[in-house]
Amino acid sequence: MPSAGISTPRASTAIHPLLWRGSQLARNCRPGLDTGHAELSRQLPDGGWPLGSLTELLLPQPGIGEIRLLLPALRQLPAQRSIVLLHPPHQPSVQAWQAHRFASRQLLWVAPAHAADALWAAEQVLKQGHCGALLYWASRPPATALRRLHLAAQAGDTAFFLFRPAESARQASPAPLRLLLHPAGDQLRVDILKRRGPVHDTSLLVPLAPSRAAPAAGSIPAFSEPSHAPVDQRLPDAPQPRRTEPVLAG
Repeated sequence: MPSAGISTPRASTAIHPLLWRGSQLARNCRPGLDTGHAELSRQLPDGGWPLGSLTELLLPQPGIGEIRLLLPALRQLPAQRSIVLLHPPHQPSVQAWQAHRFASRQLLWVAPAHAADALWAAEQVLKQGHCGALLYWASRPPATALRRLHLAAQAGDTAFFLFRPAESARQASPAPLRLLLHPAGDQLRVDILKRRGPVHDTSLLVPLAPSRAAPAAGSIPAFSEPSHAPVDQRLPDAPQPRRTEPVLAG
């Protein structure tokens, strides 16, 4: 029988749900956002994408299927909460998002001129907490900025995804969840580099909707690429996502 004042693992869990053992996946008070991919959800703490936390998705290059990976989760967000696309590699394709059942008014495209402005905008979005998701493409954010963003994310319940180059895997990060993505035909190979739980050293193959299977919703790229359309081309037959320029306080 354990002596008084010494907590057993079961007693520790009962004292506070945020306490967890390294051999178990962490469980927070609120469930994660279901990824829409059963095996991936099973391997993530809280059974899905964390809310109010920094999640890093590391890519060899943009456009390998990272948006299609997130679409099932993004569809679960309330329609009145915006999805912010911050500093994406190309102009968002409104037709693609509409084909995936997203209204153009739900999308907010933020295109800062400088990296420092993008970091500022990301922090403001997270602090305000009104948006359902923030998708931010950043190349080399400083470690201090990553810590600030993670801290800002914890103040709300925004699903926060930071896209970074694959070589960033060698760098330390405050993100509790880090995934390395590689294309594998109509699938993504997902390696879990970091999670709150035991090491996962086996790659996951996550099937994606075919990108060119007309007339399926996945047939239109989420962003206008040079091979598809110029990034500055305005399409008159569809409303464009709202684009904003962050204004720094004077």
